[in-house]
Formats: sequence, structure tokens, C-alpha cells
Amino acid sequence: MSKSACLQNYSVSHFHIPLLKKQENHSCTLASLSNGHYLSSPPPPTCLYTILLLPFSPLLLHQTQASTSIFLSTDIHVCFLSIGYSYFCFFRSFKNICCLSIRESANDHQITPQEPSTPTKNNLRVVLAAGGTGGHIIPAVAIADELRVSNPNIEILFIGTPNSMESTSIPSAGYSFTSIPPVRLFRPLFSLENLSLPIHLVHSIIHSFKLLKEFDPHIVIGTGGYVSFPTCLAALFKRTKIVIHEQNSVPGIANYVLSYFSQLVFLSFNSTIECFPKKHNCVVTGNPVRVSLRKFVSKAVARLEFFPVVGEEAKVILVLGGSLGANAINIALLNVYSQMLLEHKDWYIIWQTGVESYNEMESLVRNHSNLVLKPFLHSMDLAYAAADLIVSRAGAMTCSEILATGKSAILIPSPDVAEGHQFKNASLMADVAGTRVITEDELDSTTLGTAIEEILEMALGEKSLSKKILKVHEDYKCQKTAEVLGDDALRAEMSERALRAAKPDASAQIAQHIISLVELSTKRK
Repeated sequence: MSKSACLQNYSVSHFHIPLLKKQENHSCTLASLSNGHYLSSPPPPTCLYTILLLPFSPLLLHQTQASTSIFLSTDIHVCFLSIGYSYFCFFRSFKNICCLSIRESANDHQITPQEPSTPTKNNLRVVLAAGGTGGHIIPAVAIADELRVSNPNIEILFIGTPNSMESTSIPSAGYSFTSIPPVRLFRPLFSLENLSLPIHLVHSIIHSFKLLKEFDPHIVIGTGGYVSFPTCLAALFKRTKIVIHEQNSVPGIANYVLSYFSQLVFLSFNSTIECFPKKHNCVVTGNPVRVSLRKFVSKAVARLEFFPVVGEEAKVILVLGGSLGANAINIALLNVYSQMLLEHKDWYIIWQTGVESYNEMESLVRNHSNLVLKPFLHSMDLAYAAADLIVSRAGAMTCSEILATGKSAILIPSPDVAEGHQFKNASLMADVAGTRVITEDELDSTTLGTAIEEILEMALGEKSLSKKILKVHEDYKCQKTAEVLGDDALRAEMSERALRAAKPDASAQIAQHIISLVELSTKRK
């Protein structure tokens, strides 16, 4: 008799776990897989569940409020001990696969502000897990837009975290959104803040599993952020297909781990293939950018969106502090913007401070007809079209948008991003597009002002690069970059290089791969 057939002979009553009266709202039973028919094939290796669940089972039983199933495969004596309530349950030699079912509590719906709609059986159903910053959200929305174009009846559900950027931006983009408890990894890795990480991770996986069970997607797409890892792990437990997209030139820990279980790994850069263990699953598509950026908008029309009157010879600087803000960039610009606008009457600044920094910057910045101050730019297509120069962090999404629009740029990589992603992104941008790079340690008002002037005004060879500029490559490469940034003609060449390096059809390629993967799976069934 097969293992799955044997499991059907178990009954719920054989494994009832008695609980004290204080825990009447959270009854727990071990049930056979005959009640878990949604698992169509054996679960993943035992060690993954053992690591995640066994050490934290008492806390999990006490705290968890989800209604779902976590599958265990054990050949050891499992002990659940609750110190708070002093109950002890002992089970011997579970050599078969069982599932732990935790009943839903009355407060469960407080976690997810918007429940997914009931899925239609015949429609393609896709879940996208993305959140945290625009660098993770924008590619996910671009992929969803492309999937909707090719499949008008597609059902798409976004999973994010509550009270976050995605909780407002995703619904405003016209997509269903629901949330799970956030799981954040602090730096350094072995810090006190991470002691509770396994508990939060298990909690988040359980909530994700419940959502996936209800929506029953054909495929789950992870584009990064704290929400992507637990959602993709839940998809793994449910045996749902997984694909991930890595925006950065070097992957983080989460995507590296998920790549082992993903059917496809979409990459933004060719060099990133060498960073993954399963290279045959990697596909270089580029980074999906906003659909609006791929539409042509003239510079003159775009500038009228921000300034009533702009001369033909005017120079517009677009400063992007990131979706959450970049304090170092804001402070450096705060100390130099007034002098720049005073000396250059035909210079204009579009300044995105970031939501968290806006109130402080607004109180410090004086009103000026040549300056627009915003917490967040919703019309990014117009902002890019209006700009001659972009000053920004080196997030993967921003780098891709700079390439797609062919703009000159000064990148200031954040030192706080995990695995040094932004330094590596900036280095790659300097190589492929001649982008200027300044470290945050080197950044001040003088350095920033000098770099802007060199790009916008200085004649070729008139002045060498500041010694404070980061040498992202060998000295001769930095010298070549300096020459490229010298005048308008060579600045145009830099823009041309950026356009050649861009992959504007990234979202279309990813959508085609996803549809092909789902169709192939359906045919096999």
C-alpha cells in the first residue's frame, strides 16, 4: 500500500490534543492528509519544517491565529510544551506525513484589510508578492499590467504588508491587495532583534498559506521585499509554481534561497547569472519599468507639468530621494540649491524628498519659482522626460529607469542596503552608461554642486574630476567617464549608451515566460 493510501486510514480523533480551558479559542488537532487534499505531491524536505516549526511550536500554538495547515514529516519524538499553561503533549514515532491544523480565531481578519475575491475556476490566477519600496513594487505592477494586456480575464492578487507603501499604491493601480504580517531581517545578522525572526517567519508563512489556499493561484511571482520570502515559501509548501525576479546586480539572501525552489529566476543583468546555483533556470530579461516610461513625451510638454515657463536652453535637475527618502542627499542639496539657482537663472530643480523627509525639508526650503518640492512623484514619466540630469540613489529600479530613458545621472549608493546592492548597481551603471558615482562618505554640498556643474555646463577638459568622486573602476575608466561627462555632445553619447543597455521589453518577456510555464503545467495535468 502506498504512503498516501496509508495516510487516509488515520482519523482526526486518533491524534486529538487536549488543551486547557484557557485556550478554548485555539484548539489543535493532527489530521490525516485525506483532509488536506490540496497537497498533490510529497512535501519538501523534512529539515526545513523541523528548523522552522519544532523549536517554536509552543509559541506558535499560543500566538497563531490563522486557519491553515503546515505539513510535517518526522521520525522523532515531538514534544509540545507550553510553559505558560504547563501542558505537555507527547507523540511517538510519526513516520508518516501529518498536518498540523490551527483553528481560526475571531481576530484573524484584522491582519488582512482586504480579502481576495473568490477565484474563477477557468481564469488564469496569479499572485504577486512585493513590497517595502518602489524598487520592488514597480516591477511587480509592470508585470501585472503586461499579464493583463495578454489575458484580459486574468485574476491578480497582490500580497504585501499592512500600513505600507504597497497597501496604498497597489489598490490605486487597480489591483486587489491583501496583507500578511511583516518579517524583517535586521543587520547585523546575529543581532538581538533577529531572535524572534523564526517566530515571525512561521506566523507569516501560515497567513500566506491561508491566502494561497483560498485564492488557489496557478503561479506565485516574488519581486522582493519582506513579504516575498514567506509568501514564496508558503507557495512551496502548497506545491504552487514559483518564479522570482532579481532587480539588483547581485542577489540577496532571500532570492538566493528561493532560487533553489523556483521554476524560473528573472534577472536584470547578464553578470548576475554567475551568482545563482541553478544557472539553467535563470533568464536575463532586464528590469520591468513603468509602462508610462515607454511612451514618448516631449521634454517641452513634460516641463510644463512642473514649471509655467521654461526656456529652451534651460537645464532641469531631477533629484530622487527614493520612495522612503534619502537624508544625506536631501541635506547636501539643501545646502547648495539656493546658491545654484542664484548663479544659474536657467536651472530648475524637481526635488522628490521622500515621504518621511518631506515635512522637515518643506520647513527648511524657501519658496523659489525654479524649484518644485514633492514628497513623492506620481507622474514619474513626466519627471524623467523633463530632466537633463538625475541625482539619485542607486536602487535597481531607478538604475533601470535611467537606462530606459537614456538620462545622464549622478548616483549616490546607500550604504545601508543589504549586501551592498547599491554599490554594485552603481558600479555597473558607471561601466555601461558612464554614470557619475559619489559615495555617501564623500557627499557634501560642495561635492554635489561640483558634480552637477561638471555635467551640465563645463567644457571638455576644462576641469578634472573632483578627487572626492568614487573610483568605481580602475583609474583609466574613471578618466574616460570624466571625458564623457564634459559637454553636451559627449553627454548625449552617454545617454545613447544608456539606451543601448536598457531592456524596455522586460515586462513583456517575463509575462510570456509566465504564461508558457502555466500552460505547460496545465497540459501535463
